[in-house]
Amino acid sequence: MNNLLRTPEQLPEKWKVEMKPNLSPVKQRNLWMNNRFYTSVNMKFWISHVISIGWLGISIYISLSWLTDLAEIVTYPLAILIISGIAYIPGYMNSFLVLSLLFDKQPSFKEEFPSDPVTLLIAAYNEEASIFDTLKYVAEQDFTGKIEVIVIDNNSQDNTTAEALRVGQELSLHITVLHESKPGKFHALNQGLTEVETPYVITLDADTLLHPSAVRYLVSRIKSSPDEVCAVAGSMLARNSRETIWTRVQEWDYFLGIASIKRLQGLYQGTLVAQGAFSLYKTEAVRGVAGWPDAIGEDIVLTWRLLSKGWKVFFEPLAVAFTDVPATLSHFTKQRSRWARGMIEGLQEIKPWNQPQIYIKYLTGINLIMPYLDFVYTTCWLPGLVLSCFGYYWIVGPMTLLVLPLTAISYGILYIYQRDYVFRNLDLRVRKNKRGFILFLIAYQMIMSPVSLWGYLQELFKSRRVWE
Repeated sequence: MNNLLRTPEQLPEKWKVEMKPNLSPVKQRNLWMNNRFYTSVNMKFWISHVISIGWLGISIYISLSWLTDLAEIVTYPLAILIISGIAYIPGYMNSFLVLSLLFDKQPSFKEEFPSDPVTLLIAAYNEEASIFDTLKYVAEQDFTGKIEVIVIDNNSQDNTTAEALRVGQELSLHITVLHESKPGKFHALNQGLTEVETPYVITLDADTLLHPSAVRYLVSRIKSSPDEVCAVAGSMLARNSRETIWTRVQEWDYFLGIASIKRLQGLYQGTLVAQGAFSLYKTEAVRGVAGWPDAIGEDIVLTWRLLSKGWKVFFEPLAVAFTDVPATLSHFTKQRSRWARGMIEGLQEIKPWNQPQIYIKYLTGINLIMPYLDFVYTTCWLPGLVLSCFGYYWIVGPMTLLVLPLTAISYGILYIYQRDYVFRNLDLRVRKNKRGFILFLIAYQMIMSPVSLWGYLQELFKSRRVWE
């Protein structure tokens, strides 16, 4: 895996050459199932569970000696909690992910070129320097329907408003600029929602660039979905991956990690975050849950509210957008701890057992154990790794390597899917990023778990919210 998406973020004017509108039908691919045989979502769900539980049973059986040795040091209850957190549960979850990805087959589009009008909401705070590129790629969409653009200036201290109006005139975009003095993205989006008159509304971050077919594929997906689908999350990729070594690492997270989770959740009709950076919603569905909530993870809580009403949320991998990822560890820590806080906010407001659909109960229920997994990883696995360097394999040893094959398989499956189904259909190129991939495999989780744990603690103690 030496290649990754090639995006010329350094030279945006070249994107016309490398990013072309996709005006031909997409070839649907399935990695292993014969297309002549229909497998229901319910059957995929339970088959994946049965096999994953079988894997869990095998893991427990072959790790009994490890469990006994560790119990002599920390007692059996603690040994079970530690090994469950670093091996049993992650192994089961990876197994379920792999099997679900193998079963996944994105439904065909019923309407390849929809023309329904849509409204784009762009909440902007001091975006004078970036708003031109964002609007430029909105203007170059191959979508044949009318696109209304509402830019909500959220108390900017620069010339965001003047620049947005100038760009709209230059690019012949229908742009309305609103002003929201209350700080907070949710205030800005709710202000914009009051002006939306179209059946669909798309949220777009002011520093995010769209593939020329992105809007069309979002609308195509929701038009091709059952009536109970109220939102479709777009596919986010790193735009500034050549900025620092840290952005190179995150490129793989967006390309493999986040995309695999989105596909898993989309398969079971419950994408848990229709991210505010680029997602489409049915306007009346958002209004039906009183818009975006006062939360640090406003898109997470909004999505869970929609799911709690019996709606479904899909994911469209072909609706690609490129966003700036944090270029420093400090910025990354703030972002991901904020995401962790947002997950806790969602769990506090809507308990998994109160979700009406079994798949959503399960998917949101997994989030209940994430703090436990991150705690064990941070306080047990990382110290155990240090001990193993000195020959003490009490916590980290050969048995923990059993999780690695499943991780490699899941990433391999997703890499092939992204390359063959997404990139080739969108005329995207690939580029080398070997250093980022190695660091992603070796060190990424070592940073993610402590950062997430910090976010949980911030929410527990109701620390001051920090968006940037």
